[in-house]
Amino acid sequence: MSNLLMAGHDIAEVIVPEAMPSALQCCNIEDILFLEEIENYLQRYPNTRHVEICLHDLNGHVRGKRIDVACLKNVVQGTYFPLSIYAMSLDGEVIEETGIGKSIGEPDYLCKPILGSLQPCVLNPEFNAQLFLTMKDDHHQDCQLEPRNILKKFLRELHDKNFYPCMSAELEFYLFDSNEEVNGDKTYLTQCFDVNAQDKYQEVLDEIERIALLQGNQITGIVSESSTGQYEINIQHSGDILKLCDQIMMLKRTIKQVAVKYGLHASFLAKPDMHKAGSGMHFHMSILNQDQQNIFSAKNSSLPSLQLLKAISGLIALLPPSMAVLAPNVNSFRRFKAGNHVPLEASWGVNNRNVAIRIPCSDSENRRLEYRVAGADCNPYLTAAIILIGALHGLTQNLEIPQQASQIKIKPLLLSTNQPDALARFHSDPVLQKYIGKKFIELWFTVKHAEYQHIYSQITPIEQHWDI
Repeated sequence: MSNLLMAGHDIAEVIVPEAMPSALQCCNIEDILFLEEIENYLQRYPNTRHVEICLHDLNGHVRGKRIDVACLKNVVQGTYFPLSIYAMSLDGEVIEETGIGKSIGEPDYLCKPILGSLQPCVLNPEFNAQLFLTMKDDHHQDCQLEPRNILKKFLRELHDKNFYPCMSAELEFYLFDSNEEVNGDKTYLTQCFDVNAQDKYQEVLDEIERIALLQGNQITGIVSESSTGQYEINIQHSGDILKLCDQIMMLKRTIKQVAVKYGLHASFLAKPDMHKAGSGMHFHMSILNQDQQNIFSAKNSSLPSLQLLKAISGLIALLPPSMAVLAPNVNSFRRFKAGNHVPLEASWGVNNRNVAIRIPCSDSENRRLEYRVAGADCNPYLTAAIILIGALHGLTQNLEIPQQASQIKIKPLLLSTNQPDALARFHSDPVLQKYIGKKFIELWFTVKHAEYQHIYSQITPIEQHWDI
């Protein structure tokens, strides 16, 4: 039994028609391209035996099953998974208050393959492959409860307005020895920007890079961060934002599986250790126009362009209600502590790591912004959507452009420091409702509120030892 199967849920089998699908049976160009993708993949990996077909839930957790490679071509016709995947908590429980679980009979919905996502698995890649799926709704349109489809829809809207974002990502994580406590002191000692990693860790990093290359993920750098055992992986910038987020998902799974292979544990918690720096997911972004020119560039000037400042104004305005997505659980908010280059205010600045939105050093042609708020535990599809919504909001609305952090003399716009406050702001924000949709906002609010209540309803050992 594959460890991908969801406990307590029967996942429908892959559709198996009487005959194998052919190009003539396929109803659209994507089906034909997927069959070509299978053919090319099996030429490269002729010994493939199994394929793990996967969806990502609200929290980015993998949900799916393993099939025999002989059934792979049938996936072009679709396979079924329950809609309630998008009502699952961090514990893997369906939150019934969402109304898409048992109350409606946990209906299955058609899922189709994502082009380009058929790649080797970490373990025995010559024999095992993985494939990402995307869910359709009752009308065979993109299901708008799936985070990836929310990003996909908004990207289409941006392109219609002749805005073409280009993004890269920096992903932070910790490596711990599996036999040690996370808060223990026995982890290997590393230093910030240390290129002499311990042998055990270096083998892990080398293997991560090797597998990433097999999977078509281009890592541009691996950095030892300020805390012992913490690393940052830099992913190549791309104009294909959906593919970038697919790569992040693939890379997170790769890192976890490689770590286990070497007797380690990889953690993407925003704050796995209260005595160490938290882990973030930073996005760099520029936006091109229809002529492939960077609209953030300021010709013959070292100052930020008006278009860049307008995008920043929208990002700043939407930061407070966006915190429920950028910090998606109770642990996420533990990261927002002073002294660790983590933003506590909705602010921006040039070459300043304490702000929420940083303009890094670059020449005019490559001018970009760095969005530094999201934790490593965020859903990258939703986070990218939030960033793009904020940028579009600023570019198309006449908003006041805030002063740089170093120049602020008025009361700062503070970010939420707890999940209930963040959820309340998210739930009632009209701009996010317009772009994301009330149905998804209600779903996210309900699932995340239930997760919070589950933790809050438990008595901690600290409380039990109070002398009261």
